[in-house]
Amino acid sequence: MHPQTPLFDIDEVRSKFPALERREAGRQVAYLDGPGGTQVPESVIAAMSSVLEGGVSNLGGGFDASRVAVRVTAAARAAIADLLSCRPSEVVFGQNMTSLTFSMSRALARTWAEGDAIVLTSLDHDANFTPWAMAAADRGVEVRVAEFDPAAGMLDPGSVIDLLDERVRLVAVCLSSNAIGTVVDVAPICEAAREVGAHSYVDAVHAAPHHLIDVGALGCDFLAVSVYKFFGPHTGAIFGRAEVLQRLQAYKVSPAPSDPPGKFETGTQSFESLAGVTAAVDHIASLGTDGATRRGSIEMAYQAIGLHERSLAQRFLDQTLSLPGVEVYGVPEASEARSPTFAIEVSGHTAPGVARHLATRGLYVWAGHYYAVNVMERLGVLDEGGLVRIGFCHYNTIEEVDRAVEALSEL
Repeated sequence: MHPQTPLFDIDEVRSKFPALERREAGRQVAYLDGPGGTQVPESVIAAMSSVLEGGVSNLGGGFDASRVAVRVTAAARAAIADLLSCRPSEVVFGQNMTSLTFSMSRALARTWAEGDAIVLTSLDHDANFTPWAMAAADRGVEVRVAEFDPAAGMLDPGSVIDLLDERVRLVAVCLSSNAIGTVVDVAPICEAAREVGAHSYVDAVHAAPHHLIDVGALGCDFLAVSVYKFFGPHTGAIFGRAEVLQRLQAYKVSPAPSDPPGKFETGTQSFESLAGVTAAVDHIASLGTDGATRRGSIEMAYQAIGLHERSLAQRFLDQTLSLPGVEVYGVPEASEARSPTFAIEVSGHTAPGVARHLATRGLYVWAGHYYAVNVMERLGVLDEGGLVRIGFCHYNTIEEVDRAVEALSEL
């Protein structure tokens, strides 16, 4: 048996993920690359296969295969609504978070004028930076950047709020850094943005596998997630506040729906992927014990996920912080102020070299900037090839943490 935590049976969870049985050169693979994309449970695979095997047609037909597409789409909206605590009509699907953000940036930028301003942060993934910066350049809009503290790895909400005034039209900020795991207190940022008449756009892609999300409590106008980061297929989803979605003019073909969320969903969606979306959310809900509602089960599931992941994170920190020549960036403790994602540097070794060494030990990790180019530049490591990223999620084990530390100690 693996070490257990009071709310979490890790062996049962791992048995649901076929990919976790992968072996290379006689070693069982440890997927520590979750921040770049997670593995999927059998239930997701079955849901996607079922749609393809049973037959599905496009929306709008007067026959059953088309009605299947309607039901699959509606179920996926309801699932994401339960995950984010919003209404299904406020859920927009697309190819991925990046594509959706570029699309939404065009729609929002139509409302900007020369002399306006937007506020971005240096902690964000480039998908929540460049789309807005490009839209601002097109409209002659000023870009203001709130910097995070590289020593502490934290973004003070005050540093964002201080940049707000009546000229600001948008604030874009991450809920959790995909590079160093920092969790940002975005609620006061969203409140301050609303007070000056600005929209708030939250990137929750990295947060979604690890932290319970309630868009009402955050007070944001938009929040983006990518389902493949929380055990599902490569599909993106955005929550958009109903009145904001209704007011915005979408870039769309003329026959497409005129009302949200459909007016923001360009072309035909991947119905098999949407079936996988529902199954991925249901997998998370299955980790809870509420049973009365899916949202209630999701809330309890994240308690279990958090307890398990913090035990992994603390184990990793306790060992790596004492390893000679290893520097761990970000919050130096396993707490609610960070996700279980770690950027590290090993003295005398390049990040790609460390990743290759770990790969020979059956440990999958990432190296480079992972599209968080501003983070790496702020940390002063961008020109050196970035950092090694080791990330844990709910299907990882204490043994896998120890294997990673042992492999690092060999360097």
